[in-house]
Amino acid sequence: MTNNPTLLLVVAAAFHRKDGRWLMHRRPADKQHGGLWEFPGGKVEIDESPKEALVREVGEELGIVVEPAELKPLGFAQSDQNDSENPIVILLYRIEDWTSDAQALEGGEVEWFHPAEIQNLDKPPLDCDLVQQLFGRTTLE
Repeated sequence: MTNNPTLLLVVAAAFHRKDGRWLMHRRPADKQHGGLWEFPGGKVEIDESPKEALVREVGEELGIVVEPAELKPLGFAQSDQNDSENPIVILLYRIEDWTSDAQALEGGEVEWFHPAEIQNLDKPPLDCDLVQQLFGRTTLE
């Protein structure tokens, strides 16, 4: 019988503006993957749905208010079970309507980028997978 590891469920937001830019968050230097760019978000707590968690996370991290109905499922990425004791699954949601300007309230920085720029940012592996799903490959590897 196989030992099924506990999955760590994470949610992430792909904020999209009308000018074609997408929001990315640069992780604080003292955190895991410090200095890398990612879609903002965080862990889903035991008593939360993924949408509830993402609404909470973007409020805490960015000061953005978003209604759960505005979160549109977009894709997911998962780590290899051999990478850690608790494999990670990230659920990515597209958001096109929100209130407030994004601020890096928990450190790091936030910027708006065109897809080609995002492809060239240094990102954690799972965010690389999400970027590939969202934009495809437009750069040479």
